[in-house]
Amino acid sequence: MVKHKDLGKDRESAAGSSYAADLARNEPTSQLLRELVAHLRQNRTLLREEWVTRISEARLLTAMTQEEIFAEATSVYDSYVAALETGTFEALQAYARNLSERIIPRGVETDEVVGIVLLLRDVLARSLFAKYQTDFEKLNRILDAYEPAANRIANTVAVGFVQERERVIRQQQEAIRELSTPVLQVRERLLILPIIGVIDPQRARQLTEQLLRGIRTNRAKVVVIDITGVAAMDATVANHLVQTVEASRLLGATVIVTGLSPEIAQTLVTIGVDLGKMNTVGDLQGGIEQAERLLGYKVMPLG
Repeated sequence: MVKHKDLGKDRESAAGSSYAADLARNEPTSQLLRELVAHLRQNRTLLREEWVTRISEARLLTAMTQEEIFAEATSVYDSYVAALETGTFEALQAYARNLSERIIPRGVETDEVVGIVLLLRDVLARSLFAKYQTDFEKLNRILDAYEPAANRIANTVAVGFVQERERVIRQQQEAIRELSTPVLQVRERLLILPIIGVIDPQRARQLTEQLLRGIRTNRAKVVVIDITGVAAMDATVANHLVQTVEASRLLGATVIVTGLSPEIAQTLVTIGVDLGKMNTVGDLQGGIEQAERLLGYKVMPLG
């Protein structure tokens, strides 16, 4: 009888253990994340310092001082933990954009930003291994809850940095294009647009916009477009050049095109441009002289 009682108790104990294990396995992810967030906040100073040390050892963010790295690491750490706690990433995205605006001009590269986020994920994961090293089942559940959130955080920061970097590159390209197609006023009502290099459709559109804006701003009557520095252009760009001439005429300005190469002239003929509508002169000097005559200027020698 005693053996039967003991056996019954063993069965009850085993059943209780099995039930407890089932409850543990079904422990809500939100509860696990709350426990994780509490751990990260409790060990904030130690983990943050370890992360900064790892950043220095990996020679990341070398364009920044140690004080700057520590300050940014503090903000990133807090934003990271807040994203884990709330499950929302809008605040982290906003911070990532703000951070990118500040550090991209310093020369920080994309791989450095991705590297520091992955280092933080590694530092936090190691702290979890240390905390739950005696409870592998709990460790696995914590990691199952942590890893998807950590991966999404890393992706959010990386994407935010890349988007900001692409925006900066687009601004730089725009500035370079504007510098490469300057609209110059040489006399009252006379503009010159010297074009050098390759003209693609995007640059052609920008050229037209700048020229029409310059005509309106300066109330220009004559424009000299010099394409001596353009080796060749395709049919699309050639058509765009013709449209620019027509648009300038609608604003009341006469366009003189100078410096046509034999290849460009052949392209214009091939696409069927009505050359009677295009005023062309061999070189820039001749174009300026003709423009001055149209404006009523007369150059006379002194004495």
